[in-house]
Amino acid sequence: MDRLDWNQLRAFLETAEAGSLSAAARKLGLTQPTLSRQVAAVEQRLGVTLFERVGKAMVLTSTGLDLLEHARIMGSAAEELALAATGRSQAVEGLVSISASDAVAAYLLPRVIHHIRRAAPRIVVEVVSSNALSDLRRREADIAIRHVSPSEPDLIARLIREATASFYASEAWVAEHGHPHTADEAMAHDFIGSDRSDRFLEYLRGHGLPLTTDHFPLYSENSVTAWELVRQGLGIGAMMDDVARLTPGVVRVLEALAPVRFPVWLVTHRELRTARRIRVVFDLLAEHLATPRAQNLPGSSV
Repeated sequence: MDRLDWNQLRAFLETAEAGSLSAAARKLGLTQPTLSRQVAAVEQRLGVTLFERVGKAMVLTSTGLDLLEHARIMGSAAEELALAATGRSQAVEGLVSISASDAVAAYLLPRVIHHIRRAAPRIVVEVVSSNALSDLRRREADIAIRHVSPSEPDLIARLIREATASFYASEAWVAEHGHPHTADEAMAHDFIGSDRSDRFLEYLRGHGLPLTTDHFPLYSENSVTAWELVRQGLGIGAMMDDVARLTPGVVRVLEALAPVRFPVWLVTHRELRTARRIRVVFDLLAEHLATPRAQNLPGSSV
């Protein structure tokens, strides 16, 4: 370990980030054989296997994944050293990727990104819209907005607040079908579902809504699409209350049912401690997602 060369360790880091020797070699301006020798030297000196070769791809082993965060911290320190040498150590710039569910990404993140752009205009924001949990350890995103507590012990998490979701329909739908207030009144109406699994129905039944598959003539796993179907009067659907407040033309129905409550977590990896750009974005997200957003009115500011 005393003789571990930073150039060799950087070869490991860039290969892990790029996913292939050829892509990493292009980024570093090296030939692929040279880069391959440097990665092999790291493996030999550490006495471990860092990659599995799968075709042209380089897939991290569990050991490689464990060492990757340490290499990233060293890389960030080297970058900070270079910035300090050139008098740019206080610069906040670079790419930060944020993972969120499609509804949060589409309806809640834009206003926060306005604040990020104003506070740090040299930061490039990538929004990863997915209802799956991004793997932060494999750097699928730098920061994730989650509705479940993270289980990975090496991640940094902050509980932002508790949010709620309720049932909604469009004003036009209510004018045509009436305004159902209770679970019994809901039995006569169509709903828009998020998936066709029995687990979804069991969840609704546990929430006091004994629906069957006959109540769901429409489904969409994409919650933005499902919400648009609700907005255009095709049935009753559930949505985060923060999003509903931003959507004109919809009204809450089934008010006799208590809102569903769920946490909002902000999660990132350990680079938060060393990468200023990630810290800035993390703190701005925490600040502006901590309070539910009131409905936008004409002429209101972001």
